Amino acid sequence: MLKKSNSAEFNQLLEELYGLQRLGIKVGLEHTERLLEVCGNPQDNFISIHIAGTNGKGSTSAMVASVLIEAGYKVGLYTSPHLIRFNERIRVNGVPISDESIVEFMSQYKSAINEIESTFFEATTALTFDYFSKKKVDVAVIETGLGGRLDSTNVLKPNVTIISSITIDHTEILGKDLKTIAFEKGGIIKKGVPLILSSQSEEVKNVLFEIADRQSAKVIYCNQNDIKNINISERGTEFNWNGINYETCLIGEHQARNAVLAIEATKIFSHRINSDMIVNGLKKVKWPARLQKMHKSLPIFYDVAHNPNGIQVMLDSLFTIYHDKPIGLIALKADKEIELIVPKLKNRFKKLIVTSEPELGLMEAKDLYDSLMKFGINATLEPDIIKAIKIINNAISNTNPGLIFGSHYIGETIYKEYNFFFDNGII
Repeated sequence: MLKKSNSAEFNQLLEELYGLQRLGIKVGLEHTERLLEVCGNPQDNFISIHIAGTNGKGSTSAMVASVLIEAGYKVGLYTSPHLIRFNERIRVNGVPISDESIVEFMSQYKSAINEIESTFFEATTALTFDYFSKKKVDVAVIETGLGGRLDSTNVLKPNVTIISSITIDHTEILGKDLKTIAFEKGGIIKKGVPLILSSQSEEVKNVLFEIADRQSAKVIYCNQNDIKNINISERGTEFNWNGINYETCLIGEHQARNAVLAIEATKIFSHRINSDMIVNGLKKVKWPARLQKMHKSLPIFYDVAHNPNGIQVMLDSLFTIYHDKPIGLIALKADKEIELIVPKLKNRFKKLIVTSEPELGLMEAKDLYDSLMKFGINATLEPDIIKAIKIINNAISNTNPGLIFGSHYIGETIYKEYNFFFDNGII
């Protein structure tokens, strides 16, 4: 059982950490480097695999970590955001960081954090690297927060870099067009460090290959057309890559593409990782809230997809299994650009219910409802998320799926309603 602190000290220090979000998102590495220097540059004490992308980078990170654990490595995994507890972001061999370790770090370095004016993500990244160093991990799998070039995690000197699918998202920070976004994501490419690259649009591919060429970085391009025999069911995804059959409990063609990135990354990371280790590691991967089935008998799923491409592949995957439009329940963060998402929602649902938890930073249900209606999407308004869940539960059947989607922030409510608990040990 994961040891969980209920101390006033822990709660206070965690609140102080969350409070750093008031400083927003700073682009640049200077503050991260200064804080890490105070911490003794823990990032220099372990080797790493660094992962960027718009969609799929979290799933890919989880797959890479699972294969490395199967191969006998002690593996740190850093992802964001979390679903239930902050501790989920930082794990060693699947076990989240303890409350005590967070208290220890914050108590030791909070004066430096305040003096440097570190942001939430800068402080969390330093906490992660310090923890992985103290735990003496063999390898850390590190997911970028936003972008890549100026992301706090980009202080790393990784052994392998991975870039998953790049599409439009976070335009207010990363840029309005794909080329600019690709340039930012491509900032993780390092001199002489091999890059595992997902299938991309031609303009994105050109940008990334140019960066890799300048950095003399070998590129392994994983063409999605080379993935064979993809079979999707509510149990997961099966596929063939280079003559070997693989399966994962994660659902969707996009998860086959993510898995291929993990396969190639772990192969190039160490020649002692063989096919059996990769096959077994992919079978065992755990990554909640990605078309995760939430009910034992009824086909109701939860997915955190919130940008246009993520929503499209989620809906395409569900339609492939059930050949029917789902009944949907949507909640979105307040900063989402509705006009980009709308085309992916049109004519894709039998019924779409709009809800919210505004106290968690989500868009007011009425505002989201009005926006969808303005763009011609017929929706049903139910501001109370518990009532909305009950509506969707009563509407689905064995052949008519339900889909709750749009945000990590509703995760705690969703898992509580469906009696799912995963923060009590290995995730």
